[in-house]
Amino acid sequence: MLDLTHIHPMIVHFPIALLLVGFMSDLIGLVTKKEFFNNSGFYLLILGMLGVEAAFLSGDYAGGGMPETGAMGQALEIHASAAELTLWLMVGTAFVRIGAVLLKKYKGVVKAVAMLLFLVGVLSIARTGYYGGELVFKHAAGVQLDLGLDFGSLGDNDVN
Repeated sequence: MLDLTHIHPMIVHFPIALLLVGFMSDLIGLVTKKEFFNNSGFYLLILGMLGVEAAFLSGDYAGGGMPETGAMGQALEIHASAAELTLWLMVGTAFVRIGAVLLKKYKGVVKAVAMLLFLVGVLSIARTGYYGGELVFKHAAGVQLDLGLDFGSLGDNDVN
């Protein structure tokens, strides 16, 4: 049976990849002036923002059973705060971009502001991922080590 706390590590990579590729697509569109890349960046931003929401909600659920004291608790709080900042940045960026596209104002200063917000959001998601990695690799959050060894059944003759 799938443990629902496993959903978070299964999906967090999607918003990271979608937003990074979306931002790169926007940059390519800015340089080449090709509408394909601007459209790709727009749709990847929307998909990435939805992925951030899913990752945030699943992370909130997964973190619910973790200890909230000591070094692990502090690392969890830093990761959760970074994730919340990323969530609001990406939701705000997506709404600015959607509004600009719908109003046909995605050019000039509005485009520069939208691109800057997108960059800040991408940097924020990288920061959040870094802290998530620290939780796993430094604090072993969610790691269950079972090597299948039963040292209690070893006899004296079995050990050299």
